[in-house]
Amino acid sequence: MISVDTQEDNAKFAAMHEADYPILANPTKEVAEAYGVLSARGVANRWTFYIGSDGKILHVDTKVSASTAGPDIVATLERLGVAKR
Repeated sequence: MISVDTQEDNAKFAAMHEADYPILANPTKEVAEAYGVLSARGVANRWTFYIGSDGKILHVDTKVSASTAGPDIVATLERLGVAKR
């Protein structure tokens, strides 16, 4: 996960939600701009990019819902044929 917030803000968010994964900080918004997710208001749209082991983008979900993101990701990974560990 990547956010245009600072690393400090991301760490607070992760702790509050007991996240067990890293949230990368992109306060300069360069990555958000490169991926085309930066809105006119300067915030990143909540999109999910599925990137293959070869570095190629397999799919982009531009209609992410925070309330169903987990199950949606699992379903998309299954549809894309990404192997479970």
